[in-house]
Amino acid sequence: MSVRPVVLVTGASKGIGAAVAELFAGEGYDVCINYLSDEKGARRVAQRCERLGARAMVACADISRAGEVSRMFKECDDGLGSVACVVNNAGVIGGASPLQDVSQESLAATFQTNVFGTIYCIQEAIKRMSTAHKKTGGAIINMSSVAAVLGSPHEYVHYAASKGAIETLTIGAGKELAPLGIRVNAIRVGTTDTTMHAANGNPDRPNKVAAITPMGRIADPIDIAQAALWLASERSGFVTGTCLTVAGGLSD
Repeated sequence: MSVRPVVLVTGASKGIGAAVAELFAGEGYDVCINYLSDEKGARRVAQRCERLGARAMVACADISRAGEVSRMFKECDDGLGSVACVVNNAGVIGGASPLQDVSQESLAATFQTNVFGTIYCIQEAIKRMSTAHKKTGGAIINMSSVAAVLGSPHEYVHYAASKGAIETLTIGAGKELAPLGIRVNAIRVGTTDTTMHAANGNPDRPNKVAAITPMGRIADPIDIAQAALWLASERSGFVTGTCLTVAGGLSD
C-alpha cells in the first residue's frame, strides 16, 4: 500500500508514545497510534502526524488481551499496510507502594500489560516481518526502565520486576529473531516528564530523581523518541538484543 514504512506505537495518545509517533512521522513513517482510553489524545497525535506528511490512524486496543492485539494489527494492515517497526511503549506502573502492600490485582495488571502485552505484540509483529514468512524483516523496540537495574525499593519493586522481564525478553527475542531479519532492542528509560507518576500517587518523584541524576534533569519524551528512531534505523543495523540506557547518567 504505502511506499513509506509503517510503525505501530502502543500507548501513543500522550507522553513518550506520542513523541515517538510524531518523530517517526516527520522522519518518513506512516503511523498507527494505539490507545486504550484517551481517544481524543490519540486523534490529536494523529492530526499532528498528518501535518508532518504521514498517513496516520488510531487503533483502540487493550494490549493485555491477545485478541485485541491481533485485531489492532489487522486494522493496521488494512489501514496503512504491514508494519516495518513496532514500538512497545504501553505500560502501567500499578501504583506506588512498598512491596508487601502490592495487591494481587495491581501485580496481575502490571505483568499482564507490561510483559504479556509486549509478548503479544511481538508475536503479531513476527508474522508480518519474519523472512520465514516471506517478509522483509523489521525492528521491534521495547520500553524498559532504569527501575529494572535499580529495583525501585519502597515504591515500584513490582514494576521494576516487570521491566526486568522485558530486558530478558529483549535479549532472548533478539537472538531468536535475528536470523529471521528482525532486530529486537529495548530502551532503558529514565524518569521522564509525563503524567505517569502523578497519576500513580507519586507526583514528587520526578523532582527527586532530577536531583540525583548526573545531568541534573529528568528526560523529555523526545529524548526517548530519538533513541527509538535510531534503534529503528539502519544506523543501528548491527544492533540487536541490546538495552540502551537513556537516563542522563543515572544507572546502577
